[in-house]
Amino acid sequence: MLPLKEKDKPIVQKLLSAGCCARCVLRFCCVSVQAAYRQPQQDTLKELKALISNAENSKSPDSAEAESTDGNNKPHDAAVSEPPEGPPSKRAKLELSATDAPAEEDAAAVVEQTDEESCVCVVCLGVLQELCGPTQAVKIAEAVKAEKYEFDTLVLSVSLPAQLCVREHSCWLHVKKELREKSIALDKDDVIQVKEAFKWIMQGLVAKALGGVAVVTRVDADCHFLATTCPDCFKPTKNKQSVFTRMAVVKALEKIADAKFLKHYPCPPAQPSSSCIPQDIQCLHGSVFVAGRYNKFCRSLPQTPWVIDGERRMESSVEELIAAPLLSSFRANSFNFSSSGREDVDVRTLGNGRPFAMELLNPHRSRLSKVEMKQLQETINKSSDKIRVRDLQIVTRDAMSRMKEGEEEKTKSYTALIWTQKPIQRDDITFIDDIKDLTLDQKTPLRVLHRRALAVRQRVIHSMNTRFLDSHHFYLGLKTQAGTYIKEFVHGDFGRTIPNLCKLLKTDTDILELDVESVDVDWPPSIPE
Repeated sequence: MLPLKEKDKPIVQKLLSAGCCARCVLRFCCVSVQAAYRQPQQDTLKELKALISNAENSKSPDSAEAESTDGNNKPHDAAVSEPPEGPPSKRAKLELSATDAPAEEDAAAVVEQTDEESCVCVVCLGVLQELCGPTQAVKIAEAVKAEKYEFDTLVLSVSLPAQLCVREHSCWLHVKKELREKSIALDKDDVIQVKEAFKWIMQGLVAKALGGVAVVTRVDADCHFLATTCPDCFKPTKNKQSVFTRMAVVKALEKIADAKFLKHYPCPPAQPSSSCIPQDIQCLHGSVFVAGRYNKFCRSLPQTPWVIDGERRMESSVEELIAAPLLSSFRANSFNFSSSGREDVDVRTLGNGRPFAMELLNPHRSRLSKVEMKQLQETINKSSDKIRVRDLQIVTRDAMSRMKEGEEEKTKSYTALIWTQKPIQRDDITFIDDIKDLTLDQKTPLRVLHRRALAVRQRVIHSMNTRFLDSHHFYLGLKTQAGTYIKEFVHGDFGRTIPNLCKLLKTDTDILELDVESVDVDWPPSIPE
């Protein structure tokens, strides 16, 4: 039995007469029992017809009694035209309440409309009819099997044409008056969405839903009038084939007045000439996140592909050397790389390495054992002598945020080879060892001004130490706040970093080599060798 009440009967009558399918009738009656949508639509339609038929039959005894009290078998019209004598007859009561009951023509229309199985629903355009069944479920299952995913659970999503919003709104206005007359408290938001009904039906057929199902129609003619009534809601974009996106249509429907809508669009919506067709079945696996630390031993290797004016400058990069074996092992389509800071192309990263994380998009394999991850790490390390990774492991999306937490408070250690213009003695640099927590004002360096906003950033050098080499060279060790521009501190960047090493030593200085010795982030967890 459908969970419908007496108050729902006039709504059911009105919707069926308008050409709604049985499942859309349930939606507008706010039926939230999922089992009601899962039963065959033919059975649902029969129950809805029976509900209307019972409503009609419940009035027939009164009608027969009224005729028996009318006397002399007078014609119906004559009985009504005569002025009543004494108490009003039951016939009179019946005639007065006739406006509340569905017209006979409407009842006939229901039978005519719903008996034709090929009739396309005026609201969902067939989405909850032929597209919700075993045939479509088999197509989805076959698409998943063809992709050869490894998975435990599946998620079903559906993308519907924007014009369904217009038809839904029209049908809502169609029943709105009936609801107001019956004093039924119901809001448009209470109506079950097509997407929800679709999922309720299909989840049972495909066990647990999956990747994505896009259901579209050939045209968006239902939306055209909105472009003239609400032009500010529809802006052409490069990446969209049509201006009638779902968001734009919903925004326009929220803005347009009911009277204006009814002036431009039929209510209830007109019978469609064709139904929705499934355009594509897309299977997508949730991302897998892999983290670790990398060392970079080469002074001619960028962290990410180095492209200038559309031309690639280096043949490879850190992220590509790491990504290639990962993409192969997890059978992923692509990746997103992130790390705790970045080094320049001519800077090495030594010590325990720099933390990194890689999001593998649409992986067909999602689980690797600890042994397999260890083997994968060895594969990466054997593929090139320019980099080395350690602590390679699968992590969660939430765990990745730890890499970026407190980025400004992190510390990093460096070793720089310094050149001085004037000759120096060992004693000329020893004072640097005693400098603690030196605050710098660093204007955005000229070399990165093309990609970073112009600003003055305060950074702290916590400590420094020196190692004398000869009269023009010494090693400078630094422990700094993350985000400190070391090269600019050494040469001053034309006075854009103050104070700088040139000011401290009272001579021009430059940096010949720079190594990152440590990135003090306790993530990801270390894995014993």
